[in-house]
Amino acid sequence: MVFNSIDFIIFLTLAFSLYWFVFHHSLRGQNLFLVICSYIFYSWWDWRFLSLIIISTIIDYNVGLKIFKNNRIFVKKIYLWISIISNLLLLCTFKYFNFFIDSWLSVASTFGFKQSSITINLILPVGISFYTFQTISYSLDIYRGSIKPTKDFISFAAFICFFPQLVAGPIERARNLLPQMLKMRFFEYKTGVQGVRLIIWGMFKKIVIADSLAHHVDFIFTNYTTLNSLTLLLGLVYFSFQIYCDFSGYSDIAIGVAKLFGFELMSNFNFPFFSRDVGEFWRRWHISLSSWFRDYVYIPLGGSKRGKWISIRNIVIVFLLSGFWHGANWTFIVWGLCHAMLFLPLFLINKNRRYLSSNIAENSFLPSFFELLQMMTTYFSTTILWVFFRSQSIADSIDYLSRMVIDFSLPNSNRSGIPIILIFFSLEWIMRKSGSKNILCTESLYIKSVNVRFYKPIKFLILWLLLSAIFNFSIINNKSEFIYFQF
Repeated sequence: MVFNSIDFIIFLTLAFSLYWFVFHHSLRGQNLFLVICSYIFYSWWDWRFLSLIIISTIIDYNVGLKIFKNNRIFVKKIYLWISIISNLLLLCTFKYFNFFIDSWLSVASTFGFKQSSITINLILPVGISFYTFQTISYSLDIYRGSIKPTKDFISFAAFICFFPQLVAGPIERARNLLPQMLKMRFFEYKTGVQGVRLIIWGMFKKIVIADSLAHHVDFIFTNYTTLNSLTLLLGLVYFSFQIYCDFSGYSDIAIGVAKLFGFELMSNFNFPFFSRDVGEFWRRWHISLSSWFRDYVYIPLGGSKRGKWISIRNIVIVFLLSGFWHGANWTFIVWGLCHAMLFLPLFLINKNRRYLSSNIAENSFLPSFFELLQMMTTYFSTTILWVFFRSQSIADSIDYLSRMVIDFSLPNSNRSGIPIILIFFSLEWIMRKSGSKNILCTESLYIKSVNVRFYKPIKFLILWLLLSAIFNFSIINNKSEFIYFQF
């Protein structure tokens, strides 16, 4: 079941109605209903994979209690490793088994060893990379003493399988979401309206922007050997906006749906295309994943407090793991390594954290020339690397990049996506300046400061335009699953 489907709209309507009108009297009833809804939602793909979520839930619920109850560090570590190994074993079996086998056979053949190929035809369970990291972080936080385990199994199960963010994040932390599961929720009209606005804006980004660009991207990457350099560059630009609107659109819908049920999820994106360097880009892109690797890999390895060489090692490890997390293909590993190479120069000159507390064009509507140059450099350096993310192999990626420097004649096709990008880019810039992440919050257009009388009419006009666009483009464009479902 995907967000951009009639099935989900019917499912959400029924779940919302029953949640607030039937199960609103007790906390246990609310959480049990959420678990049932989440299992139905996940079973829509393949009911057999529910067993994996249930196994992870049972293991980590009991491990959390054992870690907290024992005083001996050695015993705590044993239970912690039970959690980590069991979850990673499930993840590696279903997602990486064939990759490891093929890589080993390739290395063996290089040294003259001939071995028969062993592969297993496994279907990748949707969302396994997301909920696996979420449940591992629960055990790690208890081990560190950051949180206490819950003895309420139903609430814990709801935390693990909460359907809005189950299959593509944000990757929630127990210290944020679990306390919300452990207290009664009461419907608030204002929060509900915010949720609906986020859902509409997320749908717009997915259906109108991402799906409109998808067929351009597919055509260019399928026929890249016959196209000129500028068209190939345009293909990467299209893909950068496609994957951003696709993934951030999902995150907006997930956060909006969670609000409808009384929950606040963490933000996953913060206008990454307005970053001034790669360090700032990674603080704004897929925030739940980058912060997860920072807290549970980079800092435990020593962070940046054990000398330059150890810090460089830690940075490379984090970026490699981040790339590998996305898929069982060397292209993702190369993508992660290239981002490490972009980040390391900033780290070595102590400039990687210079934009922690400031935004581009903070005191003016338009950026300065230097800021514009920074933004463009960061955008195109990260956009070029998307070729490894989108291509099927490293050879295809290198071939694609090499053909970008051969024929610079003007492209005569595939330019119809440019107006969509320019409109969306302008809307993002306006929202960033206002501090809003939703165009339906009409304060982002400074309407109130112009004339209060026009506030509601313009708000409804924007809503009507967005809904009309979503409806019309859903007919024109082929419905597609969200890109990050494959991860």
